Amino acid sequence: MGRKISDGQSVKVTVPESTEIKQGEFVLLGGFFGLAVRGATTGPEETAEVVLNIEPGEYETSQITETDDFGAGDAVYFNEDTKLLTTQATLDANGNPQNRPVGRVTQAKDANNVIWFVLGPQVQAHPVS
Repeated sequence: MGRKISDGQSVKVTVPESTEIKQGEFVLLGGFFGLAVRGATTGPEETAEVVLNIEPGEYETSQITETDDFGAGDAVYFNEDTKLLTTQATLDANGNPQNRPVGRVTQAKDANNVIWFVLGPQVQAHPVS
């Protein structure tokens, strides 16, 4: 027997130990990429939960790699190492994507290093081996 829990516009995910999540920051946690509704800081051997807004929509952010152009229509990826959005897909030695595809630029980068982008539906971060 099943029942609908929500409209799927947000998910509750676990913040691993020794991690800081800032409210309003885009993050990749528990296989989901989204905007942290609230922040959380965990210490050693401590976890917490945060809610991520994963609703497809248009978002504004300065959480970007400043050296990338971010032209309108460019694909947007999330680099988990730098915690920044980038236009670089980057593949590992096996040809698997290292940066997760997350959307597409709608308003090009401005003088303040701000872009608007459409967050796409949740996609698999890496192929299953």
